Amino acid sequence: MAQRHDVLSLCNQLLQPQLFKDYCPNGLQVEGRSEVKKIVSGVTASRAFIEAAIDEGADTLLVHHGLFWHGQDGSVTGWMKQRLALLLAHDINLLAYHLPLDAHEQWGNNARLGMHMGWQMLDRFGEQRLGWLGSPANGVSDPVSLKNELESRLGRPAVAVIPDPSRPVKRVAWSTGGAQSWFEAAIAAGADAFVTGEISEPQAHLAQETGVAFFACGHHATERYGAPALAAHVASESGVAHQFIDISNPA
Repeated sequence: MAQRHDVLSLCNQLLQPQLFKDYCPNGLQVEGRSEVKKIVSGVTASRAFIEAAIDEGADTLLVHHGLFWHGQDGSVTGWMKQRLALLLAHDINLLAYHLPLDAHEQWGNNARLGMHMGWQMLDRFGEQRLGWLGSPANGVSDPVSLKNELESRLGRPAVAVIPDPSRPVKRVAWSTGGAQSWFEAAIAAGADAFVTGEISEPQAHLAQETGVAFFACGHHATERYGAPALAAHVASESGVAHQFIDISNPA
């Protein structure tokens, strides 16, 4: 068993949320019991995730997407009331880390996606250094082989724009989740291909005009790795149990 403030302090020491300009509160979003025995990690604090974590005996949740975002009207009604009611009724702590979890060099989403894909990180780029640049795994030498590798390892189809199937892929840039707007920065950084979670209308044109391949592999699918990696480490250091629950999401 550990104390909530010790678990929170460890997370904050690792992720340094005060260094980031973010659009949500990072850290403890909902206060539950002071004693922590089991941390359950997940991508998003959805009602389905909260209910599954309650069934597994969680007293603390650690997620990438929490409940509160800048621009919300602040009303505790509907879906927000339902999620909060579950957390408060079961006295459960909710810890959420957004950009600090994307960025962390060991436990973050970008780091873990790179490890999962077997990419060797060479450099970081862009605002708050949230873009990563590396070399692909052995056997991946062109955009088509990269697409096949992404779909195999992530377990879902990728939306791909491949202007030149024969162009060698020597540098892969990536930024997980909804980072499609980072495509121009990836091109400027010298990438032959860019991997993220989502695609918007402009990226297809940019790919065709620059010759750099673009892959949208799913917001959820690219961000399944940071929260469980961080939570497993924190749980081990704190002497408590940990479980990852993945709630399927097609986005």
